[in-house]
Amino acid sequence: MELNNNMKDITGDPKKAVKKLAYPIIISMLLIMSNNLIDSIWVAGLGPRPLAAIGFVTPLFLILAGIGTGIGAGVNSLISRYVGSKNQTKANEAAVQSVVLGIIVSLIVTVIFVVILEPTLYIMGAKEVFNYAIDYGKPLFIFSMVTILPVAYAGIFRAEGDIKRATLPMCISAILNMILDPIFIYTLNLGITGAAIATLISIFIELLIILYWMFIKKDTYFKYTFKNFKINWGMYKEILNVGIPAGLEELLMAVVAIVVNLIFEIVGGTSAVATYTIVMRLISIAIMPTIGIATSTITVVGIAYGARNFKNIKIATRYSIKLGLIFSIVTSLIFIVFSNQIAFLFSYSANSSSLAPTISYILNFVWLFIIPVAFGATASYAFQGMGKGITSFLLTMQREAILVIIFTFILGISLSLGVRGVYYGLIIGNAIGSAVGLLCIEIFISRLLKKANS
Repeated sequence: MELNNNMKDITGDPKKAVKKLAYPIIISMLLIMSNNLIDSIWVAGLGPRPLAAIGFVTPLFLILAGIGTGIGAGVNSLISRYVGSKNQTKANEAAVQSVVLGIIVSLIVTVIFVVILEPTLYIMGAKEVFNYAIDYGKPLFIFSMVTILPVAYAGIFRAEGDIKRATLPMCISAILNMILDPIFIYTLNLGITGAAIATLISIFIELLIILYWMFIKKDTYFKYTFKNFKINWGMYKEILNVGIPAGLEELLMAVVAIVVNLIFEIVGGTSAVATYTIVMRLISIAIMPTIGIATSTITVVGIAYGARNFKNIKIATRYSIKLGLIFSIVTSLIFIVFSNQIAFLFSYSANSSSLAPTISYILNFVWLFIIPVAFGATASYAFQGMGKGITSFLLTMQREAILVIIFTFILGISLSLGVRGVYYGLIIGNAIGSAVGLLCIEIFISRLLKKANS
């Protein structure tokens, strides 16, 4: 199987490969997060309670996306390593196995989430907005497969360097959801349930486009034929060695979001949770360029690791951090300069106008959270590219589950600093954890280079 132009681009200069992969990913991620943000803007018109309900459901929904992302990361890492070692037959087989694995995992996850949704929302402290949370969450989790599969299969396209196909369906989905949201929420008078239905329809269209390319048009680099197909447990193990820890990272961050929601509920009530929901969605948009760049390192580092070209791992990792920092600084400045205007987007109705001053105030210092992400995210994704899923997970765990929770609890509750203390805790925990991640990846790469030169 000869390399096409896409493959040649991602197996050459690591800096060019990072840029080729990163920029389309950034665009698609920004559209997706803008899509989620627009959900919040439209739902904000219904009042703080529906908006807070989305805040409770979002961490659980992110787990679904995280499972798909985890499978996609595992697939991306395995196929990239096969490409780097020039084993095209195995790379194609891994792509086919990934299609089946995605279906199996998504079916299992659907059953689990439908069963645990209601008790989990109670545990999360969503009693005050429980009915809203169920109205929004139930449709999303009944159709979990629609959410998981597109994200998982995008990992295959990234591994073959076909970024157009990895990102275009996501962009179409995001734009479609922006159009459908007001129609289902207000025109059809479905309220918060309408937001969920609009999201599902949009993602389903995304999945159909991907399946069309794979099985009807059949012009992808990898060929999806199931003649003489047999489950390859060895490949499933390799995919899940990265995929499970990567998915657990998303689960971990969702759990942290749940805990932080509870802390905000304790120190500031429902309005604090609603404000946090908005702020974290804004932060998510701000860090998307950095995350997109870091995501590209899975492919580039995976190819370099498979080829045993450890120098390229170092180049790709440091270049990704540099690009991530540039984007982080730009988005931070936008938050600071336009904080009042951004806050107004979430306070256009009488029901939500009280949130504006707090949102504006917080946006002036959240750059302290945004900047360090370039270090922590790049380190985690670089380890995933090398097949070191457990290491990536441990880095995320120390940053999110340990440091962030410890500092938010101490500053928000123990020291009685209230809502401000919780935000300070998020910033300090993330900064220290990201610094640890940078140190770990630098040490690991140095050891690889030393071993190769000895």
